[in-house]
Amino acid sequence: MQHIIEASNRDRAAAHRSDYERLGEQLAQHKVDIEEVVAQAAAFEVAVPSWGLGTGGTRFGRFPGRGEPRDVYEKVEDAAVVHGLTTVTPRLSLHVPWDEPENAPALRAHAAELGLGFDAVNSNTFQDQANQALSYKFGALGHVDADVRRQAVGHILHVMEVGKALGSDAITIWLVDGGNYPGQIHLRKSFERVRDGLAEAYADMPEGWTMLIEHKPFEPAFYATVVADWGSSLMLAQALGERAACLVDLGHHLPKTNVEQVVARLVAAGKLGGLHFNDSKYGDDDLTAGSIKPYQLFLVFNELVDAVRDGALEQPPAYMIDQSHNLKDPIEALLQTVNNLQKAFVRAVLVRRDALTYYQQENDVLMAEETLKSAFEMDVAALVAEVRRRRGGAIDPIAAFRASGYRADKTAERAAAEYAPPQSL
Repeated sequence: MQHIIEASNRDRAAAHRSDYERLGEQLAQHKVDIEEVVAQAAAFEVAVPSWGLGTGGTRFGRFPGRGEPRDVYEKVEDAAVVHGLTTVTPRLSLHVPWDEPENAPALRAHAAELGLGFDAVNSNTFQDQANQALSYKFGALGHVDADVRRQAVGHILHVMEVGKALGSDAITIWLVDGGNYPGQIHLRKSFERVRDGLAEAYADMPEGWTMLIEHKPFEPAFYATVVADWGSSLMLAQALGERAACLVDLGHHLPKTNVEQVVARLVAAGKLGGLHFNDSKYGDDDLTAGSIKPYQLFLVFNELVDAVRDGALEQPPAYMIDQSHNLKDPIEALLQTVNNLQKAFVRAVLVRRDALTYYQQENDVLMAEETLKSAFEMDVAALVAEVRRRRGGAIDPIAAFRASGYRADKTAERAAAEYAPPQSL
């Protein structure tokens, strides 16, 4: 792949250099050193989800894609391609049991050989698995049956053991618990059961780990989801302790929710632990980040960059992509998402903070808004491409990927023979 990247970059070198120099001149007019922005942009990283490397589906069906990875080893190979092209996706977030390895140390070694590590592991108590003793049809940690609750806690502990072997240091918890009809569940006691179950798992969490609690207002519990909003996840994180935090998924909000304000509130509470990036038109649509609401994505990063600058956040929260690719090639969709995230982050870095603060203090509503809009409307593609180029990535990742013929090669390879993973350690 590297020789393809180099060839692709050579073809684009002159045009890219011109675009980059022109942007540098434009920024200099505002007394901004483009090299300082490049340095900040180079620090941005985001994790790739293991489930995002295959073709997703809907409630009604799934249309398999060409050359899909057949197991977690092949997903690691595809993730390495994404990282090679973008240089900012060095970690894979694994779902258990969907992508649970038979030998975690062997998978970890395989990933390391390809330049990858592992991000937060993700548990699954939202659907029944093969050979599972008890059903989660009516809930997991919030279930009225103590045996079901014990099974759910046991699964979370198992996932953390897998993650520990992979070198992860966090677990993401998303729960199915809730009810579709009034009277189905006890609203207060179901929350208390979830809290107590998480506390049990939290007590056995490996040293140095973080528990990230994800909220979602509906689906599959349409009347009353137990962890339905940021307030519920905040209550849980505060009850558990300092190593528990909230995770904000951009698609897990009711229409018209001010997501950037949710981010700001959790920063103020000291409990923002992570962001899952995607986009949505109606609900949890799992679309490419920045494809529907690019301004909202920028405004979220504006809050994050501002919080780090002010010291309200010691470091950025964990960033991860969480998408389901039903129509696009999964690798191309991830490349597109990463590019959109990088551009939104850089635009947030370019916000003239002193000017914005001045206009806010003066109650100059129009100029405060214009200050944000001027950063959002800036074409920063050349700057983001320069970050990739300097690190050995592609100026145009999608063009380089298509030129590589990787998908065609894998389509032939993965259809031709039974896959044999690397030898176990």
